[in-house]
Amino acid sequence: MRHRSLLILTTVITTGALTLTACGSRDGGSKDNSGGKKTVVVIGVDAPLTGSLSALGQGIKNSVDLAAKTANKNNEVPGIEFKVEALDDQAVPASGQANATKLVGNKDVVGVVGPLNSGVAQQMQGVFASANLAQVSPANTNPALSQGDNWGKGEFKRPFKTYFRTAATDVVQGKFAAQYLFKDAGKKKVFVVDDKQTYGAGLAAIFSEEFKKLGGEIVGTDHVTVKETDFSATADKVKSSGADSVYFGGQYPEGGLLADQIKKTGANVPLMGGDGIQDPAFISASGEANEGDLSTSIGYPVEKLDTAKKFIEDYKTEGYKDPYAAYGGYSYDAGWALVQAVKTVVAANSGKLPDDARAKVVEALGKVSFEGVTGKVAFDENGDTTNKQLTVYKVEGGKWVDVKSDTFNQ
Repeated sequence: MRHRSLLILTTVITTGALTLTACGSRDGGSKDNSGGKKTVVVIGVDAPLTGSLSALGQGIKNSVDLAAKTANKNNEVPGIEFKVEALDDQAVPASGQANATKLVGNKDVVGVVGPLNSGVAQQMQGVFASANLAQVSPANTNPALSQGDNWGKGEFKRPFKTYFRTAATDVVQGKFAAQYLFKDAGKKKVFVVDDKQTYGAGLAAIFSEEFKKLGGEIVGTDHVTVKETDFSATADKVKSSGADSVYFGGQYPEGGLLADQIKKTGANVPLMGGDGIQDPAFISASGEANEGDLSTSIGYPVEKLDTAKKFIEDYKTEGYKDPYAAYGGYSYDAGWALVQAVKTVVAANSGKLPDDARAKVVEALGKVSFEGVTGKVAFDENGDTTNKQLTVYKVEGGKWVDVKSDTFNQ
């Protein structure tokens, strides 16, 4: 999230971590085929496992767990046993930073998948970089994380060599959304709202710039506050603006309520947002019918990908309580990318994990290339995914239905 908010005001009961599996020592794993002890390698996970975004976080955790179990079952890296340690950031940047410090302190961790939110990632990147620990997000979409703060000026400078992502950035998603709304949906007058967070504000800005370039008109703008529930003032502004559509940069808890309150004013216009609203909870948050509301999301629908069939089957067989959700496929691919990097490093060191495994994994990660759940998995010079596939979804019959998928070329 794909791009995510800088701060979601959640009560932090603890900054402690929720552990999926306990970490073993590097020489304390199960036995390999020759009877010797396997070396334990831990893949860390950071995601909101509790709170309003926990449905997405649990899907991330479970999908990485499945990747680790699959690697162990197939003996993907001879002599290595993968385990997972999953920590709860509650979508709070400070908690993410504390989790990053804890993962760095565990010598068995050679890479981390996460986080969900771009704002959380901003507080984690430096911690991981200082320890040469690879980080692969399945959901961050803020361009600055991989391209630097001046990316909007055409100045690209990768801040941290340890940061990678399997999700496309908001540059791609925002432009894709604008082109669909203007060209395909035929909307010319849009009212733009954002939640003032890293993900939401950035996505709204990129969308707005592209929409204007296409010839569309921004008839009004406003901001909402995360965790608030009364957006009637914004809804009234939308109604009086004469907008034929609304674009919202933010997450589904606020997006669903905003869509509901806009429709209650009598403004029968669609609300569109990014992957942050593409969740069933967006629909259930509204007391009014959401028919026609739109969202974009990274990649193609996993359920329609031939490459995802085994992942879906294995996930179901494993019996996870929570669904893999929006980022499951990208999380599995992130975990598998780390598995493949470890495989390369071990093979180059006579079948053993080297003392400088973390640095070597970062180097190997930049060169991985394989057919994953979501398609071809590889990273460019900035650590960004080379897979620029996106999909537009529309609410039809009370659920999100994909209406257009395409590969976006900037």
